Amino acid sequence: MTAHIATDRAANRLGSLFMIAAMAGFAVEDAFLKAAAQSLPIAQVMVLFGAGGAMVFALWLRAKGQPLAPKEVLSRPMRVRVFFEVFGRLFFTLSLALTPLSSTTVILQATPLVVVAFAALVLGEQVGWRRWLAIVIGLLGVVLVVRPGGDSFTLLSLLAVVGMLGFAGRDLASRAAPASLGTAVLGLYGFLAIVLAGALYGQFWEQQPFHMPPPMALLSVVAAVACGVFAYSALMRAMRTGEVSAVTPFRYSRLLFGVALGVIVFGEGLDAMMIAGSLLIVLSGLVIMWRGAR
Repeated sequence: MTAHIATDRAANRLGSLFMIAAMAGFAVEDAFLKAAAQSLPIAQVMVLFGAGGAMVFALWLRAKGQPLAPKEVLSRPMRVRVFFEVFGRLFFTLSLALTPLSSTTVILQATPLVVVAFAALVLGEQVGWRRWLAIVIGLLGVVLVVRPGGDSFTLLSLLAVVGMLGFAGRDLASRAAPASLGTAVLGLYGFLAIVLAGALYGQFWEQQPFHMPPPMALLSVVAAVACGVFAYSALMRAMRTGEVSAVTPFRYSRLLFGVALGVIVFGEGLDAMMIAGSLLIVLSGLVIMWRGAR
């Protein structure tokens, strides 16, 4: 029994380290995308980033001898997932490019709260009053970060909120996706959705011609792809190594990495409202995880 407990603890520690590495990778990916968008059209950044990630996952599937387009990818949950992926990725990337990285990262952390709320309202899952209270408090934290009515508020402040709602819909649809679809297939079509989002945004809104990327911008996109693939792989490894209840709370380490990069690299500032909102979101998320585990 003692040896079994020690093994579980070691697996949880290793899984937690993988989760922290994944969140660091995602945060650095966001920073590289924000840097690339400073000298390239946002649509071009999305298309290049999505195409690069899709190519990596396509090569991954071919190396494993798995099909790129199994028939399950046309199932209704996958179509819904792609729709929300396009929706979420578009507005999240716009938020990265046009608003502070730190606030975008903080708002993204509310995704699990919205997923639980959607699961109760759409899928009929049982959510007790304690978790509903945590959801309300967490969304109050989002309001503190966005600050509608404040001097610093603009409509651009809502981009991260809309992107977060898109990601919540994607995660909810992923729960209904066929179990036969592996993580590499989901990764492939997730990155293809980014290509589609960028193409649609460039065609119907931004309407800026694509051009040869400056070396630093191209390097930023390539680095973002590398960080994204690494983070995705580390995330899958984390979820398969330790217990979900022990590993998942470390998702919130992304907030620390994202805020730190925003302050150090992009010179963004923090204030009491941002810190208070962050704490409310994280604490609410942890309460929901704890109640869900029970």
